[in-house]
Formats: sequence, C-alpha cells, structure tokens
Amino acid sequence: MRSTLTRLIFCAAVVFLSAPASAQQPVIVRIQVHGNTLTPDDEIVKASGLAEGAPFSEAVQREAERRLTAIGLFQHVDVMKRYASITDVDQIIIVIQVDEGPVHVVAGALPGQPARVARRGRLNMMFVPLLDAEDGYGLAYGAQISLTGNSSRTSRVVFPLSWGGNKRAGAEFQKEFSARFAPRIRIGGVVQRRTHPFFKRDWNRKSLWGRGEWTLVGPLRAGTTVARQKATLLERTDLTNSIGADLTFDTRLNPLLPYNAVYATASIDRLKFADRQVVHTALEANGYVGISRGSVVALRASRETMSGAVPPFFKAILGGTGTLRGFRAGTAIGDTMVTGSAELRVPLTSPLHVAKFGTLAFIDAGTAYDHGAHFSDQHVRRGVGAGVWLVAALFQLNLSVAHGLGAGTRVHFGAGLTF
Repeated sequence: MRSTLTRLIFCAAVVFLSAPASAQQPVIVRIQVHGNTLTPDDEIVKASGLAEGAPFSEAVQREAERRLTAIGLFQHVDVMKRYASITDVDQIIIVIQVDEGPVHVVAGALPGQPARVARRGRLNMMFVPLLDAEDGYGLAYGAQISLTGNSSRTSRVVFPLSWGGNKRAGAEFQKEFSARFAPRIRIGGVVQRRTHPFFKRDWNRKSLWGRGEWTLVGPLRAGTTVARQKATLLERTDLTNSIGADLTFDTRLNPLLPYNAVYATASIDRLKFADRQVVHTALEANGYVGISRGSVVALRASRETMSGAVPPFFKAILGGTGTLRGFRAGTAIGDTMVTGSAELRVPLTSPLHVAKFGTLAFIDAGTAYDHGAHFSDQHVRRGVGAGVWLVAALFQLNLSVAHGLGAGTRVHFGAGLTF
C-alpha cells in the first residue's frame, strides 16, 4: 500500500515539474477587413485598436467592436475570431466585417477626372419620368420621386406626380421583409382628377389605402387591400369603404413580350356605400402561345361585375385599346362588363435586338350592361384590325387601326414608360 502511494506521488511530481511555468497567451497574427468600400483597411484597423503581434482575449475582441461601432461610420460591425493554424490554437486571425450602408458612384466633376465612391445622402432622393398615353384620357406626364434614405434597403417613400390626362399627386410607403412568407406592405394616399370618357365630365377622387402582397409558390401571388375614398362625378359625391383580396398566377418572364406563358387574376372586393353594400368581382385570363419564328397568339377573356347597382363613378367602361378596339373609349358603361380578344403578334426584328418591332392582327368583342340584365340579352360589339408595336428597354408603343363592325373605323394609339 505504501509503495503504491509512493509511486503515485512520484508520477504527480514528474508531471508538475515537466509542465511550463505558465500557459501561452493567444496572439493576433493577422487582421483582415471585409465589407468596406469607402473607408481604407488601415483606418479601420487603427480605429479598432488592434495590432498584429498583440495579445488576444475576448475582452480585446469586445472592445474593438465597441470602438468601431462608436465612430458612427458603419451601420453594423462584427469582429470575429479565427484560428491561423489547426495545430497551434494560440495563433489568432481577426476578421473585421463592416457594413457602410448604401453607397453610389459619383462621376468626376471635370473631364478626365476619375469617378469616386460616396455615401448616399440622408434622404437618397431618386426619380424616374412618368409617361403614358391612353385611349379616352390622352397623354399623361410627370415624375415619380423616391426617398430611400441610407439606413434601410427594404423600405422607401414614393411620390407619384403627373399632369395632363391623368392629374395625380400621391404618397406611398413601401416596406419589404426578408422572411419567407412575410408580405410586402404598401400604404398610401392619392388625389386624382381625370375626364370620364363616357360622360365627358371631370371626376375627382381622394383615397387612403393599404395593401399587403405575398409570394406564395412559384408564379402564384396573393394580395389584400383596404381603402377609404371620396369620389365625385356628375355633381354626386360618394364616400366608400372597401376591403378585398386577389390572387394572381403569372408565368411571364417578360411582361412586355410574353411567350408560352399564362397570366390570370381573380379579385373580390366589398364596397360599403352610405346606403348599401355591393360586392365587386373581377376575373381575367390571358394565354400566350408561341408559334413559328417568335410569333405569338395571345388570347384574353375578362369579366367584372357588381352584385348591385352602383353610382356612375364605379361602373365599368367599355371601349378603347384596353377592352374593345374599333370603338371609342367610353362607348358604354355598366355594372357588368364582359370582354375577350384574340391577337396574332409577329416580330419583324431579331430577338437579340434591344429595340423590338412587329405587327399584329386582332379581333375584339365586348359588352357592358347594368345590374338586373342578362348577358344573353345583350348586343356584343366586335372590332377587327391590325397594327404595329415597338418595345425598347422600358419604353413601349402601339398603333393600330380597327373597324368596329356596324360602327366605324378608329385609330388607337398607346405609349408608356414601364418600370
């Protein structure tokens, strides 16, 4: 027993005497900086208080992160520890990851002067021109101003302003979330004036609204909207609250030139007037079938209806490029409108060209009628015609000549900038 105890004491003494007098201190052997565009690496390292060859500890790591955050140049700072060797855990690499927020390239002030990178302003104001020509309303022009700031890439405030055929001033807040099924939120208000193509009188609208949009699976999207608006037409003013939902299936890769694709949408809205409630439903289906050499057959069918009689401002408008070519916009109005068309689009330029030009031939049909009437009792108007189209980057233009059967011949023109 004594000999065994003696051997244990001897082994412990050998281990104690052979161990180093103190544990080795971890040392910073290299410092790396990532994510910076404006601030040089050496300035970031100097501001952190770190240095190669200096001792490392968790307290040193936290202090460096605190110091970089305190200087106020970065939206986010991470100071991370990495090992320089798998055999020596005391050799430490420090990785400094910074986020300087949105930046942009500024052209040189003088010819030949190189461009430079600058931090975006506090408001970060941007604008795009607005241009649209529409049957029955004429040319509308203006600009859309956006404020995105420099602290968020997922929210912005938009101010659409236009004059001419569509006088409009509004403000809209947009917010996107990174979560898988989180909605895109839009909240806004608008003041608008247009000339009604059927009554040839101005109508005015003031509206406050909110909308949520979800991407469900692949090309399937959903949305819901709540709104409160005040509309005036023919010296009649209606205050309306509404709530609705919609579903969209869209496989178009290029909405301006769809090919072998489907676009369909369905919506339902409950409109509450002062004396009654009405349900508005709308269905639209579009199919684009590619045939030889890039030509496309486009088919469209739509129906929108009210569950009861509504004031003139809310009635559907038949006629013009969007619904029935060969007839002027505002040919008829009604609580229910049914339309359809078949169109052959033939490109005359190569798909590789930036600007694409082509011809089209079509036949349209449609009718509009008031609540209580039946579709089978209606006269369906028809129009046939041909035209040309041009799509160049964000600009599109179409010109067509159509003959309304039993009516006359009209020229339809449309143009716009699409963003």
